[in-house]
Amino acid sequence: MKAENFSLSSTKPATPATYEKESWVARNRRLLVQNPRLFFQKLATWLRPMRADYRRRWSRGLRRWLIRYHRDVLFDKVSWMGLTARKMVLDAWVYQQIIHATRPEIIIEIGNAQGGSTRFLANMLDLLGQGDVIAVDIDHSIFQGHHPRIHLVTGDSSAPETLARVEELAGGRRGLVIHDGDHSRAHVLADLRAYARFVRVGGYFIVEDTVIDLFRAGDGLGSVNGPLGAVEQFVREDPRFQIDSDREYFVLTFNPRGYLKRVA
Repeated sequence: MKAENFSLSSTKPATPATYEKESWVARNRRLLVQNPRLFFQKLATWLRPMRADYRRRWSRGLRRWLIRYHRDVLFDKVSWMGLTARKMVLDAWVYQQIIHATRPEIIIEIGNAQGGSTRFLANMLDLLGQGDVIAVDIDHSIFQGHHPRIHLVTGDSSAPETLARVEELAGGRRGLVIHDGDHSRAHVLADLRAYARFVRVGGYFIVEDTVIDLFRAGDGLGSVNGPLGAVEQFVREDPRFQIDSDREYFVLTFNPRGYLKRVA
């Protein structure tokens, strides 16, 4: 819900331009003159302490929040249409914005688990009215996200036979690639080199869980030799791709420096 920006008039809200030009002090001084009742209502909220339960919850720093999300939320509380989806939900919202903006004809998802995120991607394509999801995983025994747009490819993502099948299904169509498979640096780098061919200019290759390289190993989220090093090596090797940090506008992300945009 968006809070309304009140002007000095008690009858209509301020325009965004007016609101941004006035300082906080000027706005409230004028409000006191024009609408003292509203001013004192606002003053009461400044003096009133926040509820203790939410004060404790919201006093966590972003680092602690990310660790808690990974430990207590990610694996059993995030779902899409009843299917477990191991995603940071803010990143999933960014994905739908990218899908709407770039309108991929195929989405290649490497690493599918139970298939909640795979079904999510298929449903986004349903809304566009086009496209297929190529779901690549070394093991689909727990996969439940079946949908007419989803095509399973079972095997090591970097194996020649897996790539050949993906290429056959892709059929030269415009792609978005999302990597959530083996997170080791060597494997991610191999997949970046192998799957970059499916992304056209303006499209994205998203590498997930680069956050693990920014935390301490053993702290509940951190690891060693994870995907971030692979991303940074890849963009040095392949100037066609650039890190699009603007896609991190929600601040909380599991993919820092992981949104790679093809620019050439």
